Amino acid sequence: MSLFDIVVLAIIQGVTEFLPISSSAHLILWPLLTGRADQGVTMDVAVHFGTLIAVCLYFRGDVARLITGGIDLLRLRFDTADARLALLIGVATVPAVLAGLVLKLSGLDEGLRSMEIIGWSTLLGGILLWLVDRRDEAQLTERAFGWPAAIAMGFAQATALIPGVSRSGITMTMARALGFRRDEAARLALLMAIPIILAASVLETAGVITDGAFVLGAELMFGAALSCLAALLALTVMMRMFRQNWTMLPFVIYRVILGAALLALVYS
Repeated sequence: MSLFDIVVLAIIQGVTEFLPISSSAHLILWPLLTGRADQGVTMDVAVHFGTLIAVCLYFRGDVARLITGGIDLLRLRFDTADARLALLIGVATVPAVLAGLVLKLSGLDEGLRSMEIIGWSTLLGGILLWLVDRRDEAQLTERAFGWPAAIAMGFAQATALIPGVSRSGITMTMARALGFRRDEAARLALLMAIPIILAASVLETAGVITDGAFVLGAELMFGAALSCLAALLALTVMMRMFRQNWTMLPFVIYRVILGAALLALVYS
């Protein structure tokens, strides 16, 4: 893979992974629209690993809480705030993991990688995000994150297996619909992304190793590092926007324009 392709793919993955605009759609669209070679599973794993490092660094305090909570759960201590958060994040992860396994084992995941599906899911997802984000009275914080919210956000996250839906976008949409403040909706959505990205990376890495195609080289390390830096920058900008009371409108406009443009290409 050329240096240009590595740089572009790492930046695409890093910038789009946590913004509510769908990283999977952009990674699929890059070879479809440019005619360049597909990046392959190995590079895909590398840039995803870079974004995993980025979100863990950015939310390092929350990640430490999840680790502490996980240890509490192993000790059968369910009464701590950290254990409660870890348990709820774990519950919210289950629907996406199960749905992902079903799609992978059935081979249906490949049938979803079309420009038409990406166009519609990008457009409709953007409109839905705009509709729920207009609720100015939505001001709930983590204290309101209980079983109903975890289950609802977990099932919403599972729909993000359709390219274009956006994992962060649909979970933020559900959180806003449930009444969470924008920065809290984003934080909870991104904490939910950590076990999903980790599980996906482990599964894909295991598959590559089984096929005998895994070679840890400078290209993979460079792609992972660049995607990590791009993701950290994107996270910093997005969270600052939400803390300064920006709405989701910039992301909505981008999604509507992109979705409409893709559908125009498909149906022209």
